Amino acid sequence: MATAIFDTLAYAKKLKGAGVPENQAEIHAEAIAGLIDEQLATKKDLQILEANVTARIIRWVAGMLVAQAAIVATLVKLL
Repeated sequence: MATAIFDTLAYAKKLKGAGVPENQAEIHAEAIAGLIDEQLATKKDLQILEANVTARIIRWVAGMLVAQAAIVATLVKLL
C-alpha cells in the first residue's frame, strides 16, 4: 500500500469537535485513510502503466509497418 498524506489525527479531532464520539471519529478517520491509500496511484504504479502503454504502442506501430510493407510489395508486384 502507498502511504497517503492524510492527517487522521486532525480529521478525528474535527469529527470530535462536531460532536462525534471519540472512538467513532478515530475509526472513521482510519477508514477514510485506508480508502485514500487504496485509490492513490504511486510513482511505481504510473511507471508500470507507462511501460505497458509504451509497449502496446510499439507493437501497434510495428504491426502497421509490416502491413505497410506488405501492401507496398503487393502494389509493386501488380505494377
